Amino acid sequence: MKERSEGKRKRQSRRGAAAWLAAVLCALCLCLAGCSGRTGEEKVRDLEFTVVSEADVPAELAELITEKKTSPFKLTFSDAQNLYIVIGYGPQETGGCSIAVHELYLTDNAIVVDTELLGPEIGENPPAETSWPVVIIRTELLEQPVIFQ
Repeated sequence: MKERSEGKRKRQSRRGAAAWLAAVLCALCLCLAGCSGRTGEEKVRDLEFTVVSEADVPAELAELITEKKTSPFKLTFSDAQNLYIVIGYGPQETGGCSIAVHELYLTDNAIVVDTELLGPEIGENPPAETSWPVVIIRTELLEQPVIFQ
């Protein structure tokens, strides 16, 4: 009887070790798959762009921005000549916010845009009213999907 319970414990111990090993291998595979997926994001070239106001975009895009800016959003819009990339950060408690465009570049299979919401400058006394910061980036017309970072 004693031999049976020892054998049972050994089998349970092996099962636990096998489950642990399987979990580690799965985590490793996921990690490697995530790393290898970034190879398509290598920069081919920077894209020239202009940050424009809502007054300088097609009416249809201006309407979309007005509808969406009450919550965070990201969208793209194109007309016959330009691609517009729009990022809205939703309602902010104060005014004085701005948006920095850190990068806009082309990869083999996508356009990558990296922006950041900046708060009021230190020492600045921003208005206490809610603001809805939005950045509208106009660039050349390309067909690749946009990756927002």
